[in-house]
Amino acid sequence: MELPRTRSPSLQSDYTTPLRRHPALAAFAGAASLLGAMAIVNGRVAKKAERDNPPRGQFLEIDGVRLHYVERGNGRPLVLLHGNGSMIQDFESSGLIDLAANRFRVIVFDRPGFGHSSRPRNVIWTPEAQADLFRKALDRLSVQRAIVLGHSWGAAVALALATRHPSLVEALVLASGYYFPTVRADAAASSMPGMGDAISHTISPILSRLLWPSMLRKMFGPRPVPDKFVGFSKELALRPSQMRASAAEATLMIPAAFESSKSYDQLKMPTIIIAGDEDRLIDINEQSVRLHGEIAHSKLHRIAGAGHMIQQSATAQLMAAIDEAAAATDIGGNAPHRFASA
Repeated sequence: MELPRTRSPSLQSDYTTPLRRHPALAAFAGAASLLGAMAIVNGRVAKKAERDNPPRGQFLEIDGVRLHYVERGNGRPLVLLHGNGSMIQDFESSGLIDLAANRFRVIVFDRPGFGHSSRPRNVIWTPEAQADLFRKALDRLSVQRAIVLGHSWGAAVALALATRHPSLVEALVLASGYYFPTVRADAAASSMPGMGDAISHTISPILSRLLWPSMLRKMFGPRPVPDKFVGFSKELALRPSQMRASAAEATLMIPAAFESSKSYDQLKMPTIIIAGDEDRLIDINEQSVRLHGEIAHSKLHRIAGAGHMIQQSATAQLMAAIDEAAAATDIGGNAPHRFASA
């Protein structure tokens, strides 16, 4: 009769004895196992989010980037660039794309690493690097001139596009942007060397789910989160790959603003600056108001009682700013009108 096999006591002892003798080693092994389990769960949740939110647009392959974009409407081209941690779904759920498509050829990109666009690691995705990418993308889409709107971090990309490729940018709409370097705790917290992958695949998605309600209150406050924001997928935004891209952009935030701020006085196209006057993420006096002073022909709109997410909570005012930018120059690209502050 064959006896049941059992694990050799000596072999089991080889594993357990060091752990008993070294509690720190046991704690490390336990933590590693827990982090491994978190990574597996987060990976599965991310794949489900991608299945539940398939791409709604088309793709361009440019310089190793698989760039996802949505195009709607006809008329003068209008390019929309979302902020850090966001994606096309933000503009879609806000209703801005539908509004603008009544009068413009609207082109909305998932910036590298967000939504369904890839983010190759052989490039540091500064605003300038992204601007060059979008110039090539727009050339592929036969766009020679466009009105460009950027929200938050997307405003930095819009400014880089206007500075580096001024013949492409007919007019600018800059919403809730960060334009000048300041001390920011969120940027410092995102700059831990070598920890991007480990944190974004384990702790960050779980912690961010717990903090999601408070994050939304800060982004939208003092106004409530609108019901239409339900069209924005939290799970797609909290995938490890997107959280890593978001952390990278937070790290780049201050140096990018420092570099970009050297060239604002070179901008010649009509520029509309718009921001909520109760933005809880960005001090608009340090940023939007100061930028208005730097760009002599710009116009500034402060949205009373609005926070950072004006594309969601002040959609009509943002659409009006787009129309204003379009009216400030004709299709031939004549010199911009002189603006006064609003």
